[in-house]
Amino acid sequence: MQLVTLIKSKKINPEQLFMLSVLAVNGGNYLYNLLLGRLLGPTAFADAAVLITFLLVLSFAAMTFQLVTAKFSVLFENSVFKSFISKVYQQAFLVGLLFGIAIIVFASSLQDIFNTSSSTMFVVFGCGVPIYFLMSVNRGVFQGKKSFKSLSVTYQTEMWSRLLITLGLIFILDITSPVIIAVGIFASFLFGLIPFKYFTISLKKQVVLGIHKKAIRSFFLITAFYELTQIIINNSDILLVKHYFESYEAGLYASLALIGRIVYFIAWMFVMLLLPTVVQLKKDGKDTAPVLFKYVGYIAAISFTIVLVCFSAPELIIDILFGEQYIAMAPLLWQYAIATSMFAISNIFAYYYLSLDKYVPVVISGVFGMLQMALVVFFHDSLAQVVHMQIIAMVLLLIIQVVFFKINHKKA
Repeated sequence: MQLVTLIKSKKINPEQLFMLSVLAVNGGNYLYNLLLGRLLGPTAFADAAVLITFLLVLSFAAMTFQLVTAKFSVLFENSVFKSFISKVYQQAFLVGLLFGIAIIVFASSLQDIFNTSSSTMFVVFGCGVPIYFLMSVNRGVFQGKKSFKSLSVTYQTEMWSRLLITLGLIFILDITSPVIIAVGIFASFLFGLIPFKYFTISLKKQVVLGIHKKAIRSFFLITAFYELTQIIINNSDILLVKHYFESYEAGLYASLALIGRIVYFIAWMFVMLLLPTVVQLKKDGKDTAPVLFKYVGYIAAISFTIVLVCFSAPELIIDILFGEQYIAMAPLLWQYAIATSMFAISNIFAYYYLSLDKYVPVVISGVFGMLQMALVVFFHDSLAQVVHMQIIAMVLLLIIQVVFFKINHKKA
């Protein structure tokens, strides 16, 4: 009630409301993963972690459409905007359909590659992929137009439906199969469409974007490339560990990754605010660097705090969140947090330059994403070594991003 009163009295603006909403969503997603970890145990949680990782991969792939939609929703108006949105919806649904079909067709192969107990979970997941892509375009409209209340609702409905439906099915049916996890994820995509701008879709409408096509295509391709690097950096380690290690060890590592990545999920909140703000400042001819400094400062402070806490009480944190059966990962917790902190800060630089149509930092991220994956492929004698390889790659990535910024800012 106090929050509602504050909102009505305008003491909380839409951006602050969105930030609070994102914190709630991240908290709900963490609760979802923590409960699964406790209910399933390390071995079964390893299968669930594969699905959760697939969900993260999907979110990065669909983020391409969301960011493209957000950027050009700032720049386009009236009939051009409507034509653009119609076209993006069509293409997003087509790409999502192709991805979904591919996952369904290769479900058995995915089961063999990631050593899961079921292929059906991939089939169910694949059915929901086209819906997720439509949801991402819808969110891009809200993000670009700074309709943060509607944007908050879409994330809230997705998170709460996944949490409640999944846990409800587990307790009611008394089944811990990964298929149940997949059903919960599929259902959350449907709820994530709320509220949905149905009227902006026109499959029969002739879309004429003229001179804007080249700009849209260029930004789409470079954003797709960058999101691919995000997929590699943020998810390849869990999938590679699932491939190279036994299910028990993979489940332990999944718990470590979930705790350590809290920095990245908080940083994502600032990225959502960064892109439309930088695009608008550039459009108005204003200096954009202060916005970058502000968000880098926020993430650096949060990262330092999280690493310090993970270093000070790793066993207590893991015991509270996952239980004693995961306690073996305690010595690696603060080290993994360092890797994700370096990535989160460098990610702010990359998205900043992406907003300004400068793509060298994107290429840099791609190079170091491949480096991280290569290091893990060649050096995976232990889970500790896997974490150390990621620290090396991410520290180097941040150093290069900072050097690029100083050189570019000095020239400017």
